Amino acid sequence: MLQSKYEAIRNEYQEAVIGLEEVLKKPKDEFMRDSAIKRFELAFDLAWKTIKAFLEDKGLSCTSPVSCFKEAYRQGLVEYDDAWIKELVETRNKTVHTYDEDLAEEVYAALPNILNSLQKLLHFLRDE
Repeated sequence: MLQSKYEAIRNEYQEAVIGLEEVLKKPKDEFMRDSAIKRFELAFDLAWKTIKAFLEDKGLSCTSPVSCFKEAYRQGLVEYDDAWIKELVETRNKTVHTYDEDLAEEVYAALPNILNSLQKLLHFLRDE
């Protein structure tokens, strides 16, 4: 049986969230920190693209992470939480513009809360 576009990307998103969770359980060193940041970037990108595919199946659309997260809230996929816009989007933007030790530490420190948000979305999508 062929998977829909939404099902395929949701499975990729699930694997990305699991990967982020696994790396955050490991003792922190420079390698694990940098690995966690890259896994966050992947999970973030798949989160909004999974929402986009989910919404398209419902006849709705969004075109960017911010618009997808806002529409996800309007459709009840996620609870309203500034974390989706402020924490996730701003953290993702930080990782693509510059990279230094202080920024890496700042991003890494935010990842447990971000993981919680990504897991909540995943649970909703699996139950849908």
